[in-house]
Formats: sequence, C-alpha cells, structure tokens
Amino acid sequence: MTSQGVWTPEVVADLLLTAESSRTPVGSVTGRWPDFDLAAAYRTQDVGMKRRTARGERVVGVKLGLTSPAKQRQMQVDTPSVAWLTDAMELPPATVVPRSRLIHPRAEPEIVFVLGEELAGPGVTAARAMHAVSAVLGGIEIIDSRYSGFRFTLPDVIADNNSSSRYVTGSVQVNPDGFDLALEGCLLEVDGQVVDSATGAAVLGNPAHALAFAANQLAERGHALQPGWVVLTGGLTEAVPLAPGSHIAAHFSHLGSVVIKAD
Repeated sequence: MTSQGVWTPEVVADLLLTAESSRTPVGSVTGRWPDFDLAAAYRTQDVGMKRRTARGERVVGVKLGLTSPAKQRQMQVDTPSVAWLTDAMELPPATVVPRSRLIHPRAEPEIVFVLGEELAGPGVTAARAMHAVSAVLGGIEIIDSRYSGFRFTLPDVIADNNSSSRYVTGSVQVNPDGFDLALEGCLLEVDGQVVDSATGAAVLGNPAHALAFAANQLAERGHALQPGWVVLTGGLTEAVPLAPGSHIAAHFSHLGSVVIKAD
C-alpha cells in the first residue's frame, strides 16, 4: 500500500523488518498513517514476530519498554510497553556487539528475570509474578530503532518491537526469594568512566511490577509467559550510544558485572 492508502499490520511489519535487515532507517509509521494507534501497533508487532519465527527464529522471552518515569514523561505516556525476544537477539557474555550490522545502537543496563513456570494474566500482581521467577540476573540490552534519528511515537516503537536488537545477560544468578529488587544498585560504565547509576526502583518502583504488567498485557493479546523465558524488565538508566570500539559495563550490587564491546 502507499502512504495515501490504508495500512495493514503486514505492510508495516514488512516495512520495519526490511529497514532492520538493510540498515536503512525509515520515517515514523504514524507520520505516514496518522490513524495508526496502539492496538494496530501491537497487531503489527505480532505479525513481525510471526515473520521472524517463519525464518527460523525462536521466541525466548519478552522485553519491557518505557518502564521509567523519566521516559514516560518524555514520551507523554503513563504505561510501559511489551515486545518479543528471540534467540537471534541473544549474545554470549563478554561479547563483541556487531555494531556494523546495526543502524544506531544504544546500550542500557537491565534487571533480568528467568521464569520457572508459566505466568498468565489477567489479574497478575507483582507478588504473583515473582512466584514464577526462578532466577534474577543482570543484563545489558542493545536497542536499535529502525526510525530515522531515533524519533518515534509510542505506537511507532511498539510496532518496531520496542527497538529490539541484541541483549546479553550476566553469569551471576540470584534466587529471587528475599532479594530486594528495588534496592539493587547498578553503575553504568563507558570506556572505564562511570556515566550513570540507578537502582531497581527506577523500573516502575520495582521490576516485579514490570513483570506483572507484561503478563497482563500479553493476556490481552492471547499470550502467556512460558517457563524458561527471559524477561528484560526495562532500562535502569538512559541508554548510551554504542560507539565503534567502545567498552560498556554494568556493575550490579549483587548480580555481578556484564560487559560488552562494540566492533
């Protein structure tokens, strides 16, 4: 369809997947189709994931976006967003990030959950959500918007699978029982210099709330979180640009350190 015609989730999903594979950013979907809303964005996201699995990728979890009050104020929204993770997005620890295959990547530290059992909404509370968690880890997510200049609205970024790209998790796994997620500290280091810091409270007051939100939002779309899935709960700090050759490390109070390097 043309910009003067009627959009479909398939058209938008293919537009964004092509932008990703060709490393060629595009203008916002809402700028092209002003009636493209949140419901349309999530339909597009699900179509995009079907495209990914059809080419051999496997769903391994979900990622949260817009979980910090600062980011919500910036986007003028009051709710987080949920997107998919596949095995093609996972990188090993101490990895070299293939920056040359991305558009304009940025990195952010995250608290990560591994699920030990299915978690299905609606009505999931933070306490119920944590009962499904088998381990807590530190992580770094590399985000990479397919939109020119990293400029987008909320429906745009949801359609773009929350700017998904790559992620790395640490080797330290902590049992969630008795672990105060809100107080877990993190220092973000770029090329040996600490550039930001935060605690788990930066994620909706507690990352457990992000997990509950994911379960309930996915239920609205007919999905449930599965055992063994990874959940990235949202950036603890602002994302930093991943410059060529740069080293980025996230140092957590109890979750060890996670280190990446750009190519």
